[in-house]
Amino acid sequence: MSRFKIAVSGGSQFDYCCRDIIKISQEVGKEIAANDCVLITGATTGAPYFAAQGAKKAKGISIGFSPAASERSHIKKYRLPMDYSDVIVYTGFGYSGRNLLMTRAADGVIFICGRMGTLNEFTISFEDQKPLGVLVGSGGTADQIKGLIKKPHRVKLRITYQREPKKLVRELIKLIKQSKGR
Repeated sequence: MSRFKIAVSGGSQFDYCCRDIIKISQEVGKEIAANDCVLITGATTGAPYFAAQGAKKAKGISIGFSPAASERSHIKKYRLPMDYSDVIVYTGFGYSGRNLLMTRAADGVIFICGRMGTLNEFTISFEDQKPLGVLVGSGGTADQIKGLIKKPHRVKLRITYQREPKKLVRELIKLIKQSKGR
């Protein structure tokens, strides 16, 4: 049986996020690894980067999807980090194309804080009816999601809202299993 792939979407800048954003993002990454899942990120800074740090500290696997077409562009043009990813996929599609590929590659997506890019990743995941996890209290987009989906109705919507990283990852894995009939 293959490992579940969980994407972490969140703010690349975090000055508007909760004050514990580094710690809780690292905890999410650690829990993904501890549950034998693969972490997927946008190969970026901020909350996804801290999640990748946590996953690596727990000896997990981290795959980054870059908006750049090459390693050089990833570093020079986008100014994105190379560390904490075991593999970086250079999409060459900019941020919006990267977001589509990243979320589609995942079995489920976790949202931590965030801004417009996180909102874009949320809408893609929502429309694809992916299992979703929202880290409540992390700030930004994550704290707006519940209000955003009050009107759009989806019969098969699978979403969990949690304040604790450990419980968030566990509940998301349950939703992923349900979506796969396991």
